[in-house]
Amino acid sequence: MGAVSRLWHVPTGEKAVIACNDHVAHIGMNRGTESIMKTGLFNRTLYSACAAAVLGLLPPVAAVARDSVDHGAAPSGNISVVARFYDMQPSGIAALPDGRIVLAFPRSAADHKGPRLGVLNKGKAIAFPDEATQARFVSPLGMTVDTTGRLWIVDEGIVAGQKTPAAPSLIGLDGHTGQIVATIPLGAGATRSDSHVNDVRVDMTHGAQGTAYVSDTSLMDHPAIIVVDIATGHARRVLENAPSTRAEPGFAMELDGQMLRYDMAHPAMGQGGIDGVTLSTDSSRLYWQPLSSRRLYSAPTALLADPAVKPAQLERAVRDEGEDSVVDGMATGPDNTLYLTDIERHAVLRRTADGHLSVVAHDPRLIAPDGLTLKDDALWLTVGQWGRLPVFHDGHDMEERPWLVVRIPLK
Repeated sequence: MGAVSRLWHVPTGEKAVIACNDHVAHIGMNRGTESIMKTGLFNRTLYSACAAAVLGLLPPVAAVARDSVDHGAAPSGNISVVARFYDMQPSGIAALPDGRIVLAFPRSAADHKGPRLGVLNKGKAIAFPDEATQARFVSPLGMTVDTTGRLWIVDEGIVAGQKTPAAPSLIGLDGHTGQIVATIPLGAGATRSDSHVNDVRVDMTHGAQGTAYVSDTSLMDHPAIIVVDIATGHARRVLENAPSTRAEPGFAMELDGQMLRYDMAHPAMGQGGIDGVTLSTDSSRLYWQPLSSRRLYSAPTALLADPAVKPAQLERAVRDEGEDSVVDGMATGPDNTLYLTDIERHAVLRRTADGHLSVVAHDPRLIAPDGLTLKDDALWLTVGQWGRLPVFHDGHDMEERPWLVVRIPLK
Protein backbone atom coordinates (compact mmCIF):
# COMPACT_ATOMS: atom_id res chain seq x y z
CA MET A 1 0.00 0.00 0.00
CA GLY A 2 1.39 3.39 -0.92
CA ALA A 3 1.80 5.96 1.82
CA VAL A 4 0.04 9.30 1.76
CA SER A 5 2.70 11.73 0.62
CA ARG A 6 0.83 15.04 0.60
CA LEU A 7 -2.48 16.12 2.18
CA TRP A 8 -4.52 19.29 1.91
CA HIS A 9 -7.71 19.54 4.05
CA VAL A 10 -10.26 22.18 3.03
CA PRO A 11 -13.68 22.96 4.60
CA THR A 12 -16.68 20.68 4.12
CA GLY A 13 -18.60 21.60 0.96
CA GLU A 14 -15.39 22.05 -1.09
CA LYS A 15 -12.94 19.39 -2.38
CA ALA A 16 -10.29 17.62 -0.37
CA VAL A 17 -7.36 16.54 -2.49
CA ILE A 18 -5.02 13.68 -1.62
CA ALA A 19 -1.91 12.79 -3.53
CA CYS A 20 -1.16 9.11 -2.97
CA ASN A 21 2.15 8.43 -4.71
CA ASP A 22 1.34 9.22 -8.35
CA HIS A 23 -2.44 8.80 -8.09
CA VAL A 24 -4.98 11.49 -7.15
CA ALA A 25 -8.41 11.07 -5.59
CA HIS A 26 -10.87 13.95 -5.55
CA ILE A 27 -13.32 13.54 -2.72
CA GLY A 28 -16.36 15.85 -2.86
CA MET A 29 -18.27 16.52 0.32
CA ASN A 30 -21.86 17.63 0.17
CA ARG A 31 -23.84 17.78 3.46
CA GLY A 32 -22.67 14.43 4.76
CA THR A 33 -22.63 12.47 1.47
CA GLU A 34 -19.34 11.58 -0.22
CA SER A 35 -18.83 11.03 -3.92
CA ILE A 36 -15.39 9.79 -4.93
CA MET A 37 -14.08 10.29 -8.43
CA LYS A 38 -10.97 8.31 -9.35
CA THR A 39 -8.50 9.58 -11.92
CA GLY A 40 -5.53 7.72 -13.48
CA LEU A 41 -4.58 4.19 -12.35
CA PHE A 42 -6.03 3.84 -8.87
CA ASN A 43 -6.40 0.44 -7.27
CA ARG A 44 -9.23 -0.26 -4.84
CA THR A 45 -6.98 -0.72 -1.81
CA LEU A 46 -5.20 2.61 -2.27
CA TYR A 47 -8.51 4.30 -2.92
CA SER A 48 -9.92 3.02 0.40
CA ALA A 49 -6.83 4.08 2.36
CA CYS A 50 -6.84 7.59 0.92
CA ALA A 51 -10.57 8.02 1.53
CA ALA A 52 -10.18 6.87 5.14
CA ALA A 53 -7.34 9.33 5.68
CA VAL A 54 -9.46 12.27 4.51
CA LEU A 55 -12.61 11.27 6.38
CA GLY A 56 -10.63 10.77 9.58
CA LEU A 57 -9.50 14.39 9.49
CA LEU A 58 -12.95 15.87 8.89
CA PRO A 59 -14.98 17.19 11.86
CA PRO A 60 -17.31 14.59 13.41
CA VAL A 61 -20.91 14.67 12.20
CA ALA A 62 -23.23 16.41 14.71
CA ALA A 63 -25.86 14.42 16.55
CA VAL A 64 -28.94 13.94 14.40
CA ALA A 65 -32.40 14.71 15.78
CA ARG A 66 -35.62 13.83 14.04
CA ASP A 67 -36.74 17.47 14.28
CA SER A 68 -34.41 19.82 16.13
CA VAL A 69 -36.03 22.38 18.42
CA ASP A 70 -34.96 25.46 20.36
CA HIS A 71 -33.13 24.18 23.43
CA GLY A 72 -34.84 26.86 25.49
CA ALA A 73 -38.34 25.75 24.53
CA ALA A 74 -38.67 23.09 27.22
CA PRO A 75 -39.40 24.23 30.81
CA SER A 76 -36.28 24.82 32.90
CA GLY A 77 -37.61 22.42 35.53
CA ASN A 78 -36.72 24.53 38.57
CA ILE A 79 -40.15 26.03 39.26
CA SER A 80 -42.52 24.73 41.93
CA VAL A 81 -46.12 25.88 42.35
CA VAL A 82 -46.80 26.85 45.97
CA ALA A 83 -50.37 28.13 45.60
CA ARG A 84 -53.26 28.05 43.15
CA PHE A 85 -56.12 30.55 43.32
CA TYR A 86 -59.39 30.09 41.46
CA ASP A 87 -61.46 33.06 42.62
CA MET A 88 -58.97 35.92 42.90
CA GLN A 89 -55.77 36.92 41.16
CA PRO A 90 -52.68 37.70 43.26
CA SER A 91 -50.38 40.50 42.11
CA GLY A 92 -48.19 42.17 44.73
CA ILE A 93 -45.94 39.97 46.85
CA ALA A 94 -43.50 40.63 49.69
CA ALA A 95 -41.67 38.78 52.46
CA LEU A 96 -42.46 39.99 55.99
CA PRO A 97 -39.68 40.28 58.61
CA ASP A 98 -40.67 36.91 60.11
CA GLY A 99 -40.43 35.24 56.69
CA ARG A 100 -44.13 34.97 55.92
CA ILE A 101 -45.16 35.70 52.34
CA VAL A 102 -47.89 38.33 51.98
CA LEU A 103 -49.97 38.71 48.82
CA ALA A 104 -52.12 41.52 47.42
CA PHE A 105 -55.34 40.64 45.60
CA PRO A 106 -56.46 43.72 43.62
CA ARG A 107 -60.09 44.34 42.70
CA SER A 108 -59.68 46.85 39.86
CA ALA A 109 -59.97 44.25 37.07
CA ALA A 110 -62.46 41.93 38.80
CA ASP A 111 -64.07 42.15 42.23
CA HIS A 112 -63.84 39.15 44.56
CA LYS A 113 -64.93 38.10 48.05
CA GLY A 114 -61.59 36.80 49.28
CA PRO A 115 -59.00 38.62 51.36
CA ARG A 116 -57.60 41.76 49.79
CA LEU A 117 -54.34 41.30 51.65
CA GLY A 118 -53.34 37.86 52.86
CA VAL A 119 -50.43 35.78 54.13
CA LEU A 120 -49.67 32.52 52.38
CA ASN A 121 -50.30 29.47 54.57
CA LYS A 122 -50.22 25.96 53.08
CA GLY A 123 -51.36 27.20 49.69
CA LYS A 124 -54.15 29.38 51.09
CA ALA A 125 -54.41 33.13 51.69
CA ILE A 126 -55.24 34.08 55.29
CA ALA A 127 -56.43 37.66 55.83
CA PHE A 128 -53.60 39.92 56.98
CA PRO A 129 -53.35 41.39 59.48
CA ASP A 130 -56.92 40.21 60.25
CA GLU A 131 -60.44 40.15 58.83
CA ALA A 132 -61.43 43.43 60.45
CA THR A 133 -58.64 45.37 58.72
CA GLN A 134 -59.57 44.17 55.23
CA ALA A 135 -62.06 47.01 54.83
CA ARG A 136 -59.15 49.48 55.02
CA PHE A 137 -57.91 48.20 51.65
CA VAL A 138 -59.77 48.86 48.39
CA SER A 139 -57.55 47.35 45.68
CA PRO A 140 -54.01 46.70 46.93
CA LEU A 141 -51.48 46.14 44.16
CA GLY A 142 -47.69 46.64 44.41
CA MET A 143 -45.94 46.06 47.75
CA THR A 144 -42.55 46.27 49.41
CA VAL A 145 -40.96 45.90 52.85
CA ASP A 146 -38.50 48.64 53.81
CA THR A 147 -35.28 48.12 55.77
CA THR A 148 -37.07 48.81 59.08
CA GLY A 149 -39.62 46.07 58.47
CA ARG A 150 -42.60 48.21 57.47
CA LEU A 151 -44.86 46.87 54.73
CA TRP A 152 -45.87 49.47 52.13
CA ILE A 153 -48.81 48.92 49.78
CA VAL A 154 -49.96 50.88 46.75
CA ASP A 155 -53.76 50.86 46.79
CA GLU A 156 -55.44 51.69 43.47
CA GLY A 157 -58.56 52.86 45.30
CA ILE A 158 -60.95 51.56 42.67
CA VAL A 159 -63.18 48.49 42.24
CA ALA A 160 -64.29 46.95 38.94
CA GLY A 161 -67.88 47.81 38.05
CA GLN A 162 -68.12 50.77 40.40
CA LYS A 163 -68.34 54.32 39.10
CA THR A 164 -66.80 55.90 42.18
CA PRO A 165 -63.71 57.94 41.20
CA ALA A 166 -60.41 56.32 42.05
CA ALA A 167 -58.86 57.30 45.38
CA PRO A 168 -55.33 55.88 45.28
CA SER A 169 -53.19 55.84 48.40
CA LEU A 170 -50.00 54.54 49.95
CA ILE A 171 -50.61 52.44 53.07
CA GLY A 172 -47.94 51.47 55.60
CA LEU A 173 -48.17 48.64 58.13
CA ASP A 174 -45.88 47.49 60.89
CA GLY A 175 -44.53 44.27 59.41
CA HIS A 176 -44.31 42.64 62.85
CA THR A 177 -47.70 43.54 64.35
CA GLY A 178 -49.76 44.31 61.25
CA GLN A 179 -50.85 47.65 62.69
CA ILE A 180 -51.50 50.35 60.08
CA VAL A 181 -48.96 53.13 60.68
CA ALA A 182 -49.62 55.42 57.71
CA THR A 183 -52.24 56.15 55.08
CA ILE A 184 -51.08 58.72 52.54
CA PRO A 185 -53.60 59.83 49.90
CA LEU A 186 -52.22 60.13 46.38
CA GLY A 187 -54.67 62.77 45.24
CA ALA A 188 -54.48 65.88 43.09
CA GLY A 189 -50.89 66.86 42.39
CA ALA A 190 -49.71 63.29 42.87
CA THR A 191 -52.00 61.57 40.36
CA ARG A 192 -54.05 62.43 37.28
CA SER A 193 -57.44 61.26 36.03
CA ASP A 194 -55.71 58.66 33.83
CA SER A 195 -53.25 57.49 36.51
CA HIS A 196 -52.61 53.81 37.20
CA VAL A 197 -50.53 53.57 40.37
CA ASN A 198 -48.66 50.31 40.18
CA ASP A 199 -45.56 49.47 42.21
CA VAL A 200 -43.53 50.99 45.05
CA ARG A 201 -40.12 50.96 46.74
CA VAL A 202 -39.12 52.83 49.90
CA ASP A 203 -35.71 54.45 50.39
CA MET A 204 -34.79 54.93 54.05
CA THR A 205 -31.67 56.98 53.27
CA HIS A 206 -33.63 60.11 52.36
CA GLY A 207 -36.30 61.87 54.42
CA ALA A 208 -36.99 61.75 58.14
CA GLN A 209 -39.12 58.61 57.76
CA GLY A 210 -38.05 57.57 54.30
CA THR A 211 -39.03 58.38 50.73
CA ALA A 212 -41.36 56.25 48.62
CA TYR A 213 -41.16 55.96 44.84
CA VAL A 214 -44.47 54.93 43.25
CA SER A 215 -44.75 54.08 39.57
CA ASP A 216 -47.66 55.62 37.68
CA THR A 217 -47.98 53.54 34.51
CA SER A 218 -50.84 55.76 33.25
CA LEU A 219 -53.77 54.56 31.18
CA MET A 220 -53.03 57.29 28.63
CA ASP A 221 -49.83 59.30 28.17
CA HIS A 222 -48.92 60.72 31.58
CA PRO A 223 -46.60 58.12 33.15
CA ALA A 224 -44.42 59.39 35.99
CA ILE A 225 -42.63 58.56 39.21
CA ILE A 226 -44.55 59.75 42.27
CA VAL A 227 -42.09 60.74 45.01
CA VAL A 228 -43.61 60.64 48.51
CA ASP A 229 -42.03 62.14 51.63
CA ILE A 230 -43.41 59.70 54.19
CA ALA A 231 -42.94 62.03 57.17
CA THR A 232 -44.97 64.87 55.68
CA GLY A 233 -47.17 62.94 53.25
CA HIS A 234 -46.23 65.36 50.49
CA ALA A 235 -46.27 63.70 47.06
CA ARG A 236 -45.07 65.09 43.74
CA ARG A 237 -44.62 63.85 40.18
CA VAL A 238 -41.23 63.66 38.48
CA LEU A 239 -40.07 62.56 35.01
CA GLU A 240 -43.65 62.77 33.73
CA ASN A 241 -43.83 61.46 30.16
CA ALA A 242 -40.04 61.53 29.94
CA PRO A 243 -38.34 59.19 27.44
CA SER A 244 -37.36 56.93 30.34
CA THR A 245 -40.87 56.60 31.79
CA ARG A 246 -43.13 56.50 28.73
CA ALA A 247 -44.01 53.69 26.35
CA GLU A 248 -41.60 53.17 23.48
CA PRO A 249 -43.06 54.48 20.18
CA GLY A 250 -44.04 51.63 17.86
CA PHE A 251 -43.44 49.02 20.58
CA ALA A 252 -44.53 45.50 19.59
CA MET A 253 -44.44 42.19 21.45
CA GLU A 254 -45.63 38.60 21.23
CA LEU A 255 -48.32 37.51 23.66
CA ASP A 256 -50.17 34.18 23.62
CA GLY A 257 -48.90 33.53 20.10
CA GLN A 258 -50.10 36.88 18.76
CA MET A 259 -48.04 39.89 17.71
CA LEU A 260 -49.43 43.02 19.35
CA ARG A 261 -48.46 46.66 19.03
CA TYR A 262 -48.78 49.50 21.54
CA ASP A 263 -51.89 51.53 20.76
CA MET A 264 -52.91 54.09 23.35
CA ALA A 265 -56.38 54.57 21.86
CA HIS A 266 -57.16 50.86 21.32
CA PRO A 267 -55.15 48.74 23.76
CA ALA A 268 -54.92 45.03 22.94
CA MET A 269 -52.68 44.10 25.88
CA GLY A 270 -51.39 45.37 29.19
CA GLN A 271 -49.38 48.39 28.12
CA GLY A 272 -48.09 51.76 29.20
CA GLY A 273 -45.24 53.56 30.86
CA ILE A 274 -43.15 52.94 33.97
CA ASP A 275 -44.20 49.77 35.77
CA GLY A 276 -41.69 47.77 37.81
CA VAL A 277 -39.31 49.58 40.17
CA THR A 278 -36.54 48.45 42.51
CA LEU A 279 -33.72 49.98 44.55
CA SER A 280 -30.03 49.18 44.62
CA THR A 281 -28.91 47.46 47.82
CA ASP A 282 -27.63 50.73 49.27
CA SER A 283 -30.69 52.66 48.02
CA SER A 284 -28.44 55.03 46.08
CA ARG A 285 -30.19 54.31 42.76
CA LEU A 286 -33.75 53.61 41.69
CA TYR A 287 -34.20 51.26 38.72
CA TRP A 288 -37.33 51.16 36.59
CA GLN A 289 -38.69 50.18 33.22
CA PRO A 290 -41.76 51.11 31.16
CA LEU A 291 -44.10 48.18 30.53
CA SER A 292 -44.10 48.85 26.77
CA SER A 293 -40.33 48.91 26.38
CA ARG A 294 -37.28 46.69 26.54
CA ARG A 295 -34.94 49.19 28.18
CA LEU A 296 -33.97 49.55 31.81
CA TYR A 297 -33.29 52.96 33.39
CA SER A 298 -31.96 54.28 36.68
CA ALA A 299 -31.35 57.55 38.49
CA PRO A 300 -29.70 58.65 41.76
CA THR A 301 -32.16 58.70 44.65
CA ALA A 302 -30.36 61.77 46.01
CA LEU A 303 -31.76 63.72 43.07
CA LEU A 304 -35.15 62.00 42.91
CA ALA A 305 -35.79 62.71 46.60
CA ASP A 306 -34.73 66.36 46.42
CA PRO A 307 -37.65 68.68 45.54
CA ALA A 308 -35.20 71.46 44.70
CA VAL A 309 -33.78 69.57 41.71
CA LYS A 310 -34.99 71.00 38.41
CA PRO A 311 -36.76 68.69 35.91
CA ALA A 312 -34.07 69.17 33.26
CA GLN A 313 -31.31 68.33 35.75
CA LEU A 314 -33.14 65.16 36.78
CA GLU A 315 -33.66 64.06 33.17
CA ARG A 316 -29.94 64.50 32.47
CA ALA A 317 -29.15 62.29 35.46
CA VAL A 318 -31.20 59.35 34.17
CA ARG A 319 -29.00 56.50 32.95
CA ASP A 320 -30.02 54.12 30.18
CA GLU A 321 -28.97 50.72 31.56
CA GLY A 322 -29.48 48.92 28.25
CA GLU A 323 -31.85 46.41 26.70
CA ASP A 324 -33.28 43.45 28.58
CA SER A 325 -36.83 42.16 27.97
CA VAL A 326 -40.50 43.04 28.46
CA VAL A 327 -40.45 43.49 32.24
CA ASP A 328 -43.14 43.78 34.90
CA GLY A 329 -41.91 42.87 38.39
CA MET A 330 -38.39 43.50 39.74
CA ALA A 331 -36.40 42.55 42.82
CA THR A 332 -32.86 43.23 44.05
CA GLY A 333 -30.58 40.59 45.57
CA PRO A 334 -28.07 41.24 48.37
CA ASP A 335 -25.20 41.41 45.84
CA ASN A 336 -27.03 44.09 43.83
CA THR A 337 -28.17 41.56 41.24
CA LEU A 338 -31.49 42.54 39.67
CA TYR A 339 -34.15 39.90 39.03
CA LEU A 340 -36.55 40.82 36.24
CA THR A 341 -39.71 39.13 35.05
CA ASP A 342 -39.77 38.46 31.30
CA ILE A 343 -43.30 38.38 29.88
CA GLU A 344 -42.41 37.40 26.31
CA ARG A 345 -40.16 34.49 27.28
CA HIS A 346 -42.34 33.38 30.24
CA ALA A 347 -39.22 33.68 32.33
CA VAL A 348 -37.27 35.38 35.08
CA LEU A 349 -33.92 36.95 34.21
CA ARG A 350 -30.86 37.74 36.30
CA ARG A 351 -28.97 40.97 35.64
CA THR A 352 -25.63 41.23 37.43
CA ALA A 353 -24.16 44.52 38.58
CA ASP A 354 -22.01 44.69 35.43
CA GLY A 355 -25.08 44.31 33.19
CA HIS A 356 -24.72 40.63 32.26
CA LEU A 357 -28.07 38.93 31.59
CA SER A 358 -28.94 35.27 32.11
CA VAL A 359 -32.11 33.19 32.41
CA VAL A 360 -32.96 31.98 35.92
CA ALA A 361 -36.06 30.01 34.96
CA HIS A 362 -38.56 29.69 32.14
CA ASP A 363 -41.83 27.83 31.92
CA PRO A 364 -44.96 28.24 29.74
CA ARG A 365 -47.00 28.46 32.95
CA LEU A 366 -45.38 31.86 33.60
CA ILE A 367 -47.96 33.46 31.33
CA ALA A 368 -47.40 36.99 32.61
CA PRO A 369 -44.93 36.89 35.52
CA ASP A 370 -45.88 39.74 37.82
CA GLY A 371 -44.84 40.47 41.41
CA LEU A 372 -41.43 39.28 42.59
CA THR A 373 -39.73 39.00 45.98
CA LEU A 374 -36.78 37.16 47.56
CA LYS A 375 -36.87 34.89 50.58
CA ASP A 376 -34.49 32.16 51.79
CA ASP A 377 -32.33 32.07 48.64
CA ALA A 378 -35.38 31.75 46.42
CA LEU A 379 -37.59 33.94 44.26
CA TRP A 380 -41.31 33.98 44.97
CA LEU A 381 -43.44 35.07 42.04
CA THR A 382 -47.10 35.80 41.29
CA VAL A 383 -48.23 34.84 37.80
CA GLY A 384 -50.79 37.06 36.10
CA GLN A 385 -52.86 36.72 32.96
CA TRP A 386 -53.33 40.42 32.37
CA GLY A 387 -53.23 40.15 28.58
CA ARG A 388 -56.29 37.89 28.70
CA LEU A 389 -58.56 40.33 30.51
CA PRO A 390 -61.96 41.06 28.90
CA VAL A 391 -61.00 44.68 28.22
CA PHE A 392 -58.50 43.44 25.62
CA HIS A 393 -60.83 40.89 23.99
CA ASP A 394 -64.10 42.70 23.24
CA GLY A 395 -65.51 41.84 26.65
CA HIS A 396 -64.61 38.13 26.55
CA ASP A 397 -62.67 36.83 29.54
CA MET A 398 -59.79 34.72 28.15
CA GLU A 399 -58.24 34.01 31.55
CA GLU A 400 -57.82 30.38 32.56
CA ARG A 401 -58.00 29.47 36.24
CA PRO A 402 -56.09 28.92 38.45
CA TRP A 403 -53.74 31.82 39.02
CA LEU A 404 -50.40 30.73 40.40
CA VAL A 405 -47.78 31.63 42.96
CA VAL A 406 -44.46 29.90 42.29
CA ARG A 407 -41.09 29.47 43.96
CA ILE A 408 -37.74 29.41 42.12
CA PRO A 409 -34.63 28.37 44.10
CA LEU A 410 -31.48 30.37 43.45
CA LYS A 411 -29.06 27.78 44.87
